[in-house]
Amino acid sequence: MTAALELVHTHATDAGPAESIEATDLGIDAHTDIEVLCLCALLWAPTDAAHRAVAALDPADFQQPIHRELYTVVAGLVRSGVPHDPTMVAADLERTGKFAGHHGRQRSRHLANITTRGADHIALDHYTRAVISQAYRRSFRAAAESLAQAAEQLPEDQLFEHMVALGRQQRTATQRLDNLRGADQ
Repeated sequence: MTAALELVHTHATDAGPAESIEATDLGIDAHTDIEVLCLCALLWAPTDAAHRAVAALDPADFQQPIHRELYTVVAGLVRSGVPHDPTMVAADLERTGKFAGHHGRQRSRHLANITTRGADHIALDHYTRAVISQAYRRSFRAAAESLAQAAEQLPEDQLFEHMVALGRQQRTATQRLDNLRGADQ
């Protein structure tokens, strides 16, 4: 793999494996954070609305590692036809050992905070679009950072290829957002 493609593959939106809780996760304002509201609405959404949200969202759309982790659990429950309410999410986290120890207690508190935010499941489609929109903007920031890093580190003969790869990636993200918006009209 060329250095240019490695830079693209280490893009900030790669969800990767389940991550531990970050210090920034603890400073989240759960009353206004759109990711928290989206997860709350998803936990209480009827099955058909949950399926729509899970089909539209990707774990990489969530900026906070704890939100990616919780979304992944909820999405797995939705896809498997299992109830996706807070009790079943907690049961899955417990079953997989993710409620153990200090980080487990933090996950438990964060799940409780999300569960009780009071987001209306009727607004789930709106929250879903907002989460994807925020991820879209972050992807442009990450692309710009990657391009700046490439300008500093890549050989000249790889710079254009890297920029083209980033452009294609952003075109795909733009088409995804446009398709989501078009489905709502």
